[in-house]
Amino acid sequence: MSCAPWLKHYGNVPSTLRYPEGSIFDVLEKAADGHEEECAYEFMGRKVTYSKLISDIVTASSSLRQMGIGKGDRVMICLPNVPQAVTMFYAISRIGAVAVMVHPLSSKNEIEFYINNSGCRIAITLDRFCKAFEGLQSTTSLKKLVVVDISKDLGPLMRAAYRLRSKVPKAEMEPHMVAWKDMMSMAKEDAARTKVSSKDVAVTLYTGGTTGTPKGVLISNLSFNATALQTYTMGEYEITKEDSMLGVLPMFHGFGLCIGMHMTLMLSAKLILVPVFSPEAYSKLIKRKRPTFIAGVPTMFELMIRNKRLKGADLSFLRGVFAGGDTLTVDLKRRVEKFLRDHGSSSTIREGYGLTESVTASCLTPKNEYRPGSIGIPFPDTFYKVVAVGTTDEVPYGTDGEICISGPSVMIGYNNEPDETANVLKIHDDGRTWLHTGDAGMMDPEGFIYFRQRIKRMIISSGYNIYPSQIENVLDSHPFVQSSCVIGVPDEIRIQSVKAFIVLRGDVREDASTKQKITEHCKENMAKYAVPSSIEFIEELPKTRVGKVAYTELEKLETSRKGLSPQEQITSE
Repeated sequence: MSCAPWLKHYGNVPSTLRYPEGSIFDVLEKAADGHEEECAYEFMGRKVTYSKLISDIVTASSSLRQMGIGKGDRVMICLPNVPQAVTMFYAISRIGAVAVMVHPLSSKNEIEFYINNSGCRIAITLDRFCKAFEGLQSTTSLKKLVVVDISKDLGPLMRAAYRLRSKVPKAEMEPHMVAWKDMMSMAKEDAARTKVSSKDVAVTLYTGGTTGTPKGVLISNLSFNATALQTYTMGEYEITKEDSMLGVLPMFHGFGLCIGMHMTLMLSAKLILVPVFSPEAYSKLIKRKRPTFIAGVPTMFELMIRNKRLKGADLSFLRGVFAGGDTLTVDLKRRVEKFLRDHGSSSTIREGYGLTESVTASCLTPKNEYRPGSIGIPFPDTFYKVVAVGTTDEVPYGTDGEICISGPSVMIGYNNEPDETANVLKIHDDGRTWLHTGDAGMMDPEGFIYFRQRIKRMIISSGYNIYPSQIENVLDSHPFVQSSCVIGVPDEIRIQSVKAFIVLRGDVREDASTKQKITEHCKENMAKYAVPSSIEFIEELPKTRVGKVAYTELEKLETSRKGLSPQEQITSE
């Protein structure tokens, strides 16, 4: 049997936890009790206490009621990491409504899809993004658009600099639009609490897939609160009001929303809001704000260790560093940890694994044990099993198959898509509901999980199953290589052949000699059938909005070069 939440005990982490009843807001309110004058979050130098945050949330929830929003209604949050996103998220929770989280840089067509899919009647966005909502009140369920002018949260000098940099004219207010300040003034004395069950839908997160139509993932209060509590417990850190999290991960993503924001506030610590990521600003904030915890995708850490602003910096204050959202290569882990040691931090970088359908992470590398290639062990109360692809039959330890998850963090289902839900949520013979992740991996006899990659990304060449992520690990370990991405390309004889796109380091020459040396490295470190048959040097790998490598963009590039239609493309997600 490969199905087990804990096959061996690691550290002081219990195998089961007690989860809070009620809403996401209820958890925050409890965290604020006794910490009213402590700083809840900081934004552009402005600090807001827990008392002020709770007051703002109550006001915003009362205003939403005045606008006709009640239990079960959908409200879209289309904002970067700004104070209004925090306030509105918890205000929606307080009245039992559902927060629909959307990327603020989404196109008009995407916004229209999200509104129609979720049934939102109210949305909130920045004034600079209003154009994407233009005319949608006549073609969708949207009735009101709350508009945020973020410059009002800044001091005079920063406000002037922001308006100069944004180069976006002030939004022309239309009848269906209401300014944030005016919305907040609608509030009436409102002590009433909406009774919310932990099983009620609380959040809709959209799958950020690189291809296909996004699906609305329905997350309950229980799933969201459980994920935050499980992550904290697995971390094995004693977190207090003195600790802080650099909140750079976007809130439209489960990692940033649940771990970056909610877990931090749930523990009465301080959240440092970062609205936009840039290597320069990120490095500057780490030095100035001295956060004790940082979390990010691998790309962010690659950029961090290469940034000259951190040269010689004292990072001894960093207690916890977490990576997720994409594969953390063994080489990058080694380089980040060397960087941390060289800058005075004893922290290791710990990798988690999860997916939007389970909020975010559901397993994590233990604090004091790392196994190369492993993404860790399951969270408390979380079961993992590996099954033969396309079945519910478990495979033996050490055998690759499809990763399945069962536990409190698993989604309710996809919004208005019963068939798609049935495809991924299946009741097995053990009576449990299992989330079929679509990810290939295996489990060792001690419960450590090894992620290979998306099953649909697997390359089949001459009958061999080839995992691009394993080839990328080898490529990235070569001193010439900064980063890489491997795809399968059509091949008349082998069906698919392996192609590697490589970003070289520094002044390494893009020539035949470099390709030969990298190929020789591959031959020494992998099976012959997996060695890339072609290598292309590229200036930068394409990324998704959350910083993952968008391998499908490279597949499309190859397809267009060969004059094939997308339907003829062999490798697609």
